[in-house]
Amino acid sequence: MSVSKNQNTIRKFDWKDKIGYMFGDIGNCFLLGLMNAFLMIYYTNILGLSAGLIGSLFFVSTMIDAFADVFVGRIADITTLKKDGRFRPWIRVMKWPTCLTFLLLFLPVVKHFSVPVKIIYVIVTYIIFGLVFACINIPYGSLSSTMSTDAQDKASLSVYRSVGSAIGAGGTGFALPLIVYTKNLAGHRVLSEQRLFWCAVACAILAFIAYNILYYFTCERIISDQKQRVKLNVSLKAMIKDQGLISLIVADIIVTTCTSLGGITTTYLFNDYFNNNQALSVALLFTYGTTAVLAPFARWITIRFGKKEICASSLFTASILYLILYFLHIQNPWIYLMLLFIATLGTAIFSLMIWAFINDVNDNHQVITGIREDGTIYGINFFGRKIAQACANGIGGILLSLIGYQSSTVGGRVQTTNVINHIYLLANLIPAILLALAAAVLAFWYPLNKRRVLDVTQYLKQLKM
Repeated sequence: MSVSKNQNTIRKFDWKDKIGYMFGDIGNCFLLGLMNAFLMIYYTNILGLSAGLIGSLFFVSTMIDAFADVFVGRIADITTLKKDGRFRPWIRVMKWPTCLTFLLLFLPVVKHFSVPVKIIYVIVTYIIFGLVFACINIPYGSLSSTMSTDAQDKASLSVYRSVGSAIGAGGTGFALPLIVYTKNLAGHRVLSEQRLFWCAVACAILAFIAYNILYYFTCERIISDQKQRVKLNVSLKAMIKDQGLISLIVADIIVTTCTSLGGITTTYLFNDYFNNNQALSVALLFTYGTTAVLAPFARWITIRFGKKEICASSLFTASILYLILYFLHIQNPWIYLMLLFIATLGTAIFSLMIWAFINDVNDNHQVITGIREDGTIYGINFFGRKIAQACANGIGGILLSLIGYQSSTVGGRVQTTNVINHIYLLANLIPAILLALAAAVLAFWYPLNKRRVLDVTQYLKQLKM
């Protein structure tokens, strides 16, 4: 059960809520954009650790983070309500440790540590950052369900959040490759640990500012009934039986695995196969910038066709385009980028709608179980995403090792032709397979089509009357 705050004491849902919520993902992606694009290559090309080892370390560390997401979501649901809401207080407090621990990941001095100390440092800092980031990211995601009861308001928050992701990650993806590389004495482009660290400082400062805008611009209007106390085992049993929740988690895991692997393989593709950091900037911008291109049309598209219907179609289309890129084996980076742009439009629709999907699942879960647990459900969904990221990081590192990629502490090592061609394979064939699987899950398993979502929304409106 949920109740509304006294509407006479707070402002109505308006543009400030949308802008504030958008800045939440801008802040997140200032941090994650840098991590996804450069953390793996920093560990292999600066710290000199093997890709297989780093992939395994990421897998174990991210698995720990995944359980933390569920724990944070559950705690947020059951803790005593504060005067500024249930989820916003977490943002107010946790912005400090999140931004500070992020800097620990890129300290230049770590390069001079012994290999065992480097490994321990990487494990500890990665786990610590994951834990504190969960304490701001899970409440942030859950916040959207408390800002308005209107389905269109929630859909608009999903779109604005995705635009924020495009601005934060797309901006870092475009600018950073132009900054973090230098040339060594042999004339090869190498990653600079000093430049990367100062970019991390800048991203942390910008993220801190964005989190403040998120906190002060948003407002919680719908709060959970404090008398509601459902045991975790009862909640989990109900969630396991929820086809909408489970199928969405599976689809999100597949797409997240694809995009996480893409963040790794794209960097290596343009670094080693195309050897073009300007094209890398554009490629990383495409990963998120296409979301901003589609954002103005997202509301009309979903109203006209439905979220499930349009996302399944777009993911299948993107799969076909990656398959075409694989078979063409393009040598020119700019021709490759033209086709890549069209392919990323397919995944951009899903990125725009994923948070609205979760709100639909929350509403549907309340209808079929009578239980409203936004934080727990969001935490479990992010648990799935973290499992996907763990698998992607582990698989990415292992695959790079299997194809014979050679790491270096000084950068600039030239890979063999066989390795370079296998990098191209990884960057295109894997997305083609994964996106086809995700499209099938949405089309044939996920039950919340356009008609069902409208029925759920109408039922909940009548329930609150």
